[in-house]
Amino acid sequence: MAIGLRSIGQVKAILEAEFPDISISKIRFLESEGLISPERAPSGYRRYGESDIERLRFILNAQKKHYLPLNVIREQLDALDRGEPAATEDAVEASPASTGATAPIEPSLPRKQALPQRAMRISRRDLINAAGITEAAFADLEKQGLIKPRRGTIYYDRDALTVAIIARKLATYGIAPRHLRTVKQAAASEAGLIEAAVTPFLRRNPTARGLSTEVMQMVMYAHAAMMRSILS
Repeated sequence: MAIGLRSIGQVKAILEAEFPDISISKIRFLESEGLISPERAPSGYRRYGESDIERLRFILNAQKKHYLPLNVIREQLDALDRGEPAATEDAVEASPASTGATAPIEPSLPRKQALPQRAMRISRRDLINAAGITEAAFADLEKQGLIKPRRGTIYYDRDALTVAIIARKLATYGIAPRHLRTVKQAAASEAGLIEAAVTPFLRRNPTARGLSTEVMQMVMYAHAAMMRSILS
């Protein structure tokens, strides 16, 4: 083996301390998607250099910390290959609503003009891979009505990815998708409350597009505070 080149098993051993979910099959999958291109020995075995390992680390970080789908990661890698910066922070807003983060929500009111999130369009296969769930788990989420494609398309959005990721994490505690229907019902009730509250204001001022988001965030803060109070 050439100096500095490693086998796929050695690469897995290097990365699994930082990414416990890494597997040889996942590394091969990322190669099949064209995100990494390791050298091939005459025998056909893959040989990974330091640049391949760093590229893998970038991909896994983008999935782990930002929950990015593969098509977005591919765009970022293409930008890096062109010598341009990859704006990971711009691709996903790091908030509890968009990423499923579990950090406590501070009781501060939202900004009046929140930056709009970039629309996400993700395929079924990319959502399953990005969320780290199985086909069966995905089918169960759809069966329970927790995720669905964007209206009129076959693609899913950022919220569907967030729900899939959180559902995977909650499954560790015995909370199955069928249990999350209670959460959906509560969300539907809160959404109805918000819609009824803001509709009169929007009629008087149709340009106040961010009003629903502001009220939604305040309701979310109240919801989280009340839940913490109940569980404490």
